[in-house]
Amino acid sequence: MVMKIFAIAALLAVAGSSVPGEETKTPVELPVIPATWKCPDCSPAEQYVLAELQEHTKIADRNALATILGNIKQESKFIPNICEGGARVNYENCHVGGYGLIQWTSIGRYRNLGKFADKYECNPSTLECQTRYMINESTFQRYLPEFEGSGRTVSQYMVPAYYWLGWGIKGNRELYAYDYTKKMVLS
Repeated sequence: MVMKIFAIAALLAVAGSSVPGEETKTPVELPVIPATWKCPDCSPAEQYVLAELQEHTKIADRNALATILGNIKQESKFIPNICEGGARVNYENCHVGGYGLIQWTSIGRYRNLGKFADKYECNPSTLECQTRYMINESTFQRYLPEFEGSGRTVSQYMVPAYYWLGWGIKGNRELYAYDYTKKMVLS
């Protein structure tokens, strides 16, 4: 008797509606649009970097994104053609200290920005080229999995940020990061 009930229930489930005369409706597939973090009150440069990080990595955690943005703000204020000390010059005219968004300082990292720009035919003095390089740079790629996790605080994300950038002065980068967490909205 129990087996007959299960068999009837299975047939009804496969056959669809058990009510005579009722139409079986075909489910409508809805596209899934992944939500991304936006920063409506941020500058166009900040918004650009935020969008590119989400499009070209698996970083989805607000605190991780805010940490990266806070570090860039500390390093360059999102001014791509800035040489350490504040001079606004093209890539080839910065001969002392760091250059660009994250102040690439070591000769290897600085030269690799130029090589990347040559290879991909972009201007190493621009936000777009430097953002592409930053995301693809081997040093960033080494620490990227640390940012692609979730559930950490900004303070905890500062550890891989330090190893990625190797800053000498911490400055306000963590405060900037916390400010970004307050300005970012999921949409």
